[in-house]
Amino acid sequence: MLRICLIIVILAGLGAGAVNFFVVKEKITTTLEERDAFHKTADTETAAHKKFEKQFKETETKLNSTTKELTETKSERDDAVAKAGDMEKRATTATETLKKTTLERDAARNDLAAWNGLGIPLESIRSTLASLKSVTQERDAINAENKVLLATNHKLDEKLKALTTEDYEVKLPAGLKGNVLVADPKYEFVVLDIGEKQGVLEDGKLLVNRRGKLIAKVRVKSVQSDRCIANVLPGWKQEDIMEGDQVVY
Repeated sequence: MLRICLIIVILAGLGAGAVNFFVVKEKITTTLEERDAFHKTADTETAAHKKFEKQFKETETKLNSTTKELTETKSERDDAVAKAGDMEKRATTATETLKKTTLERDAARNDLAAWNGLGIPLESIRSTLASLKSVTQERDAINAENKVLLATNHKLDEKLKALTTEDYEVKLPAGLKGNVLVADPKYEFVVLDIGEKQGVLEDGKLLVNRRGKLIAKVRVKSVQSDRCIANVLPGWKQEDIMEGDQVVY
């Protein structure tokens, strides 16, 4: 009878141990799964944090670059405005001098007959006419330089507005037209036969058409004297641009 009781006790103990083993195993399995899930979540958050840090640094770099370019553009614009004001003052002075010289010339012409009759030398008249010519040439040179400064000022002003105003459309001369000299469909850029002489400005946008049909829209990125390079704007391309296509503003 004692043996039977011992056997029953041993079997009960083994049964309880087996139950505890399965319970503990299940808890261990659950704990491992929770640990793996935690590590996965932590890795995901770490990667997201690193990505955010990278994007933040890139954005900060771009912001610093834009701020520097904005400062330089404002400085260039202010210099151009100052030069234009100086040229305008010089032009005004030259105009006043020209008026004065013209009056002196007219007076000299009115007195020419009398001077000839009296035998007075004409050196004073020649000197006045030479002075008039010199002043006229100086005024024309100042006016030409002033036009260049005004164009530079307009260019800098448009660039400044493009940097400070979101979605600002750079203004180009009304009725501006040109043609595509080179088209690269792989890298999505074109070379046009119009440039600074025709009033083209960086970031200006032009429509590309072929026999009256809209093909694409391009944005100017680089401007030379009579050439410019433009990139094709995404979402506007209907067909590949070809050499000879027309661009209009």
